[in-house]
Parts: sequence; C-alpha cells; structure tokens
Amino acid sequence: MQQSDILNLDDVKSLVNAFYGKVRTDETLASIFNERIGDRWPEHLEKMYRFWQTLLLDEHTYFGAPFPPHANLPVAHRHFEKWLELFHQTVDELFTGKKAEEAKWRGGKMAQMFEWKIEGFRKWETENKV
Repeated sequence: MQQSDILNLDDVKSLVNAFYGKVRTDETLASIFNERIGDRWPEHLEKMYRFWQTLLLDEHTYFGAPFPPHANLPVAHRHFEKWLELFHQTVDELFTGKKAEEAKWRGGKMAQMFEWKIEGFRKWETENKV
C-alpha cells in the first residue's frame, strides 16, 4: 500500500488511534497512561484528535493547555524517549510527506518541552517543599 501524507481529520484519527494503541500495551508507558486515563480513553482520544488536527491541519478545534495534566506524572527521560520512538514509528508506518515530517518534528519538540517543564516543576516543588 502506498503511503500518503497526513491530509485530513481521518488521517489524524488513524495516527492517534494507532499510536495510542501502541502506548496502551507498551511495557514502559502502558501503566502510566492506563492508570492516569483509566476508562476515559474515548475522551482522551477525542482530545488528541483535536490537538493534532489543530497543529497539523491548521483547523483550530483544540482549545486548552496541554501541559497541566502531565505535570505530576511519574515519568523520567526514558519515558519521553519511548513515547517519541513509538510516535515516530507510527508516523513512519502510516504516512510519508511534509505533514508527516512536521508531525514528527512537533512530537519531538513537545516531548522535549514537557520533559523540561516537568523537571522544572519538580525542582520548584522541592525547593519550596510543596
């Protein structure tokens, strides 16, 4: 099957569904995601569709702050590495093209930013004994 680029909401949904299908069974990530999300996966996936639709298709359907729900997750560098590995793998399996490359770039920047912010949040909590 010839791959195409990420062109529409159906493509975004395919990417999000395939990616989180991997996350939910990955030995490094599954427990963190499944514990936090619980039985709210349909709502989480809908939110992720809107998030990536906004970023990749320039269709503004996501209005929110993506970081706060992640601030207290029990994650370390290895979790971000695995998340990014699975994300890139999923994009490459399904798509090719400019938007696919943009998705990987944005995923990398997001992982980098979240890791940096979580480290800063933990440092602040330690220094302020919260």
